[in-house]
Amino acid sequence: MTNRREILKAAAGLRTLAAFGAPADLLPDRTVDADHAQLTHEAFGEIRIYFSGSTERVQALTVGSLLLKPGMSPQPPHQHPEEEVLLIAEATGEISRDGKTTAAAVGSVMYCAAGPIHGIVKKGRAPLLFYFFKWRKW
Repeated sequence: MTNRREILKAAAGLRTLAAFGAPADLLPDRTVDADHAQLTHEAFGEIRIYFSGSTERVQALTVGSLLLKPGMSPQPPHQHPEEEVLLIAEATGEISRDGKTTAAAVGSVMYCAAGPIHGIVKKGRAPLLFYFFKWRKW
């Protein structure tokens, strides 16, 4: 039987995640600037990971940016089990999704459901900066 303390905790939104099968070590609420994101130098450009881990609502969340060198792609067209949003912040490029290529400029946003084949290529002389958000539900 549920006691009064448990009812008050649930009403206050203080439920324990263990009851739902979620890990206890969730991403903390915080703000991360580019200088404090995890930086990796790759042949195709610089990747910054701002957040990577579980939340109360999603099993896996990754938020990052990629400064893509001219003429480069971070990987061939690919697919994955996470949903993804990609936001172009600087320069232009081409985004492919299921064999269809679309020009992408500053402010362009791609949404890709889990599963479809997609990719991005930087065309032109200036590096392309984009932000990506990937998640998979519990």
